[in-house]
Amino acid sequence: MSIRLELFAKDVQASVAFYRDVLGFTPGKGWGEYVPVTSGIVTLGIGPASGLSEQHYFRPEVTAQRAGLGVEIVLEVDDVHALYEKVQASGYPIETPLKERPWKLTDFRVADPDGYFLRITSRKSS
Repeated sequence: MSIRLELFAKDVQASVAFYRDVLGFTPGKGWGEYVPVTSGIVTLGIGPASGLSEQHYFRPEVTAQRAGLGVEIVLEVDDVHALYEKVQASGYPIETPLKERPWKLTDFRVADPDGYFLRITSRKSS
């Protein structure tokens, strides 16, 4: 089993730019307005929130409320310090600065342009 997350965005191109330019993901070949972005074995599918049918489980809430409410997407990276520096250099707002946690991993947190909350963490304790 593997996992791929689908994120419904207000502005697909702004989301793709964030994942590409700030976090270093690579956009793939999509269809229509849908664009997958990948980094290592992680794939996030970015699709337009406006494209959800009226019968979709997330309608109408996904277009009216902050996206991803109650979910934290945890991305494990080999060099959390290097990625933190890349995000800082981009000028993108960091929600929680780089910090060693009581569980002995180091992480920082950002919210993507739609409010999906991301914890970027080391793979191993420091």
